[in-house]
Amino acid sequence: MPVSTDIVASYRGPRPVMRRLLAMPESEGRALAILMAGCLVTFIGQWPRLAREAHLTGQELNPLLGGALLGWLFMAPLAFYLIAFVSHLVSRAFGARGSAYGSRLALFWAFLAASPLLLLYGLVAGFIGPGAGLTGVGVVWVAVFLWFWLSNLREAGWGVS
Repeated sequence: MPVSTDIVASYRGPRPVMRRLLAMPESEGRALAILMAGCLVTFIGQWPRLAREAHLTGQELNPLLGGALLGWLFMAPLAFYLIAFVSHLVSRAFGARGSAYGSRLALFWAFLAASPLLLLYGLVAGFIGPGAGLTGVGVVWVAVFLWFWLSNLREAGWGVS
């Protein structure tokens, strides 16, 4: 299925999508591509907020974009790999029998599937600014991301439907 269709399907129920991804042959390249796509979408979602910040503070926009690019496309993937490793160890401590690849895929897919909400967060941050709306969108993103991640981890580690 196309990625966009899988993202929409994840909002209806993340476990069948994760089950389908786990049924494919293991491919670290696919997992990295999913993670990098999520990081790219997040980077793009930062543009309105950074433009607002540059305008309000009188800073140049390009250095802000460069910093966000460095952070999201080069540093964040390393952090995600570390988080996935720790989540795999914690899952194993609670009796999961899934692979480290499954734990990585669970986290990376949850991040990509929840990334449309990060685009909305960036728009709210850029056009409305700090306030209840921005906080609300942020809380919704965190809730959806955790729902996806925990559901995916459950599917990857225990194979529970």
